[in-house]
Amino acid sequence: CTVFGGDASAVQSQLSKVQQIQGTGAAFAAINRDGSVVTWGDGAGGGNSSHVQEQLRNVQHICSSTYAFAAILADRSMVTWGSPEYGGDSSEV
Repeated sequence: CTVFGGDASAVQSQLSKVQQIQGTGAAFAAINRDGSVVTWGDGAGGGNSSHVQEQLRNVQHICSSTYAFAAILADRSMVTWGSPEYGGDSSEV
């Protein structure tokens, strides 16, 4: 299953001591024990978090919608990515 995020081989080495995983309809996001986040799958559906990767530190929890993710950080702030139509852009909030 390599369609819709099923192939994590490109990020396998970054997945260590995973404590939580969430999925959208097209991608996955995993929180490692150190609070870092690894994403894979369709970029538009949340599989590409490169533009927010610097903010994804000390992540405590991830929630997902159909095509977007929201991460809650240790300081209780939130970072979103994925499709803006599905909540992936919280810059106006």
